[in-house]
Amino acid sequence: MKKEILIGFLVALLATAFGSFIFIEFFSKYDFYTSLDLIKEGGLEGKVLVLGAIANFFVFFVFLKKKQIYRARGVLFETFFIAFLVLLLTLFSK
Repeated sequence: MKKEILIGFLVALLATAFGSFIFIEFFSKYDFYTSLDLIKEGGLEGKVLVLGAIANFFVFFVFLKKKQIYRARGVLFETFFIAFLVLLLTLFSK
């Protein structure tokens, strides 16, 4: 059971990273590393993470469709973790 939750958590972490990468690649007119520098300068890390976490919806529903409830629960935990991380980023960036 714990292994399945961990698998879901890790898959969601990868989905968030991949979603953030896709967002930066497709919606920035600069190259990837320049975009990362601009995001850091502007304090937009939290916003990019939230947009990247949209990919977790797809992973979550795939796990539910396959009746892998514990993996879906891991995705949910990772989504809450990202939300908490974004909260900390917004509180301490001011």
